[in-house]
Amino acid sequence: MSDSDRDSTPGAVQPGPGASAWERGVLERLVMETLRERRRARRWSNFFRLCLLALVVAVVAGVYRSGNSPDISGPHTAVVDLQGEISATSNASADNIDASLRDAFASPQTRAVILRINSPGGSPVQASRINAEIWRLRALHKNIPIYAVCDEACASAAYYVAVATERIYVNPASLVGSIGVLMNGFDFSGLMNKLGITRRLLTAGSNKGFMDPFSPMTDKQRQYALSMLQQIHEQFIAAVEKGRGARLKVDSQTFSGLVWTGESAVQQGLADGYGDTRSVARDVAHVSQLVDYTRHENVVDRLAQRFGAAIGMGAAREALPGGIWSLR
Repeated sequence: MSDSDRDSTPGAVQPGPGASAWERGVLERLVMETLRERRRARRWSNFFRLCLLALVVAVVAGVYRSGNSPDISGPHTAVVDLQGEISATSNASADNIDASLRDAFASPQTRAVILRINSPGGSPVQASRINAEIWRLRALHKNIPIYAVCDEACASAAYYVAVATERIYVNPASLVGSIGVLMNGFDFSGLMNKLGITRRLLTAGSNKGFMDPFSPMTDKQRQYALSMLQQIHEQFIAAVEKGRGARLKVDSQTFSGLVWTGESAVQQGLADGYGDTRSVARDVAHVSQLVDYTRHENVVDRLAQRFGAAIGMGAAREALPGGIWSLR
């Protein structure tokens, strides 16, 4: 440390002109120890503030959960919402919907379950999982019927889910059906040829990159992709036939991927009648009391996890000699 650095140190005691090297060393150590104590006190202060904030979050989380717990004090019709795209990372994932349905069926006060759907579709894998879970719960709870109520849309993967329920109710203007499968993408290979750009794609396996949008697809690869789609389509058709049975009026367009209005869906046996959540609970299930069992993303839990990580970092700083900043 230079003389100028020592002179500019806050709180430094300026030695006299005749001070020895030993005295200067003692003063330097005293000043540095004072600064370290101040930093340590500031870190502990921040640490305890984080602890207090985490405690507040935990209390709020408890209030949040108790305030959003379903009131199951009496007989009711359970409701589970399937909203938006069906995918592994959305609220309409198989994990969320299946868990919500299990909660609904498990309640001793549940008399019927309504799966309220407003979805354009999504993952066939997620839809297949939900479909299978509904069948399992129906077999396990034979005295609790489950109905699908379709709002704006119940198409593609959403309809895949709906057909596992005992009856499907729609609005005359709902969009229903779309019993088909698609795989989409782009082919930029022609544009790259015009621009004089060559794609360098190295693969181990001759078909590894056959869906690469910058490489042309051979006829053999195209046929293979279509065969995969056909297999999934047949699985979809089998699920529809199993769920709808003799009610389904099959013609050349039934499994073509077309989407129908709710009115046409009822006429073709894709749906059973008209109704919304309240009318189905009142007139079909004969239990007007509704209880929502839908599992929603808990923002409070996510914040609590982040604060927990921050507290852990604060503890780590104090556990390391000189604080974590000495590692930089």
